[in-house]
Amino acid sequence: MSSPMDMLPRVGLGWDRHALAAGESCTLAGVNIDSPVGPTGHSDADVILHALTDALLGAGGLDDLGTLFPDTDPQWKGASSDQFVAAAVALLADSGLRVISADMVVICDQPRLAPHRAAMRANLAQLLNLPIDRVNLKGKTTEGGGSAASQAIEVHAIVMLKGVPRAGGCS
Repeated sequence: MSSPMDMLPRVGLGWDRHALAAGESCTLAGVNIDSPVGPTGHSDADVILHALTDALLGAGGLDDLGTLFPDTDPQWKGASSDQFVAAAVALLADSGLRVISADMVVICDQPRLAPHRAAMRANLAQLLNLPIDRVNLKGKTTEGGGSAASQAIEVHAIVMLKGVPRAGGCS
């Protein structure tokens, strides 16, 4: 049986950061970007999808990305991070929750995100089953904040979830 608390919105915050390296492939928000540098990591290193997954899991009160998909597990080596988002969305649905909005800030000096922003938002909206106006993505540079900062990509993500009345339950 559902309680009134089950219908209240939930908010989740996610964060991730990956080093950038020359010659690495660059997939961000599930979109392949032609870039001389890319994020390094165990999976495809899609830092946007990693931060988003942690925000989703956090809002649902579930385990985090590293617990569910540890980088010590060889099955996740080179894995597409859209699998992580899909798994988080499925876990939320099993808990009677659905995503109603998502917002992300990407901090990097390279690659330039503006030419790819529309495609990234569209892919994120598809992954989350949301209209595009419920998903936002902003790129920020470090504005000369130092060489260490310019050799990494960092993402902050926030999501809002809503409880979904379950069959046979109260709403």
